[in-house]
Amino acid sequence: MGKRKKAFEESFQLNQKTYDYWMRRLTELAVNTIEWTGLPDTIDTRYLEMILCNKGMAVFFKDLELDQYLALNVMISDKWNVYNIPTGREAYAVNGYHNKLDISNSVIIFNNYLHTPTIIDLEIYARKLYEVDRAIDVNIIGQKTPHIVKCSENQRLVLENLFMNYRGNIPFIFGDKSMNFENLDTIDIATPYVTDKLQIARRQIFNDALTYLGIENNSNEKAERMVTNELLSNHGAIEAARQTRLNARQQACGLINKMFGLNVSVKYRVALTSELVRDEMEILKKEVKENGALYNGS
Repeated sequence: MGKRKKAFEESFQLNQKTYDYWMRRLTELAVNTIEWTGLPDTIDTRYLEMILCNKGMAVFFKDLELDQYLALNVMISDKWNVYNIPTGREAYAVNGYHNKLDISNSVIIFNNYLHTPTIIDLEIYARKLYEVDRAIDVNIIGQKTPHIVKCSENQRLVLENLFMNYRGNIPFIFGDKSMNFENLDTIDIATPYVTDKLQIARRQIFNDALTYLGIENNSNEKAERMVTNELLSNHGAIEAARQTRLNARQQACGLINKMFGLNVSVKYRVALTSELVRDEMEILKKEVKENGALYNGS
């Protein structure tokens, strides 16, 4: 195998591994942010969130023969109601399981109000993060070989031996008096160091992805302590992002509970700091109202 082809394949593999790394990381976050409660034991919430992330919709129903509630992949038919909700649907699984259902005995759980999967947006973030990561790799490598030396074959052998000592951290490099460095030409190909700027860009992209997933992140670079109003304002985008996925799931919970007499609910696993701040403020207001001012003029 030629050196060029080998170098290309190694670079291609590293590109793919870097992209796959970010896809795994973002997908893992996406499927772990939301918590379901009240679901029957026969429902695998991990599998349910994986379906919603990758397919955009799943179907909840009760298999009368198995006497079990299930939430599986769904294949929709060409039958729709006036609100563009598929009335004909078929549940299926990779083991060959199939079950034809309709609007009277099943509920479709959508990932969001657009009925689209999360994965298509995560792919965009993963691509951006991969590009920055590989740019960092290239920039760091560029710091290692900043010069090209034009010389004869004899001079090359001498220089290679000298630089072996240089790479070995030997404090003194000794050369023979007969060494000839005439006609030696050096070309400077030093690469500007921009890794620090690329790392900032990567952090900003990753924080943007976290905001999209409704996960708190340090998007504000201010070093000083943020006041309450700033904190609440910065969490507005995160709260809005949470609702894009929660609303569709909560709507499905209401339909499931009505159809099957269950008590299913859904929420984010971790409450926002702004929500905790609001709770503390409400408690403080209640205490002030019941007990009077906490501090007086003295």
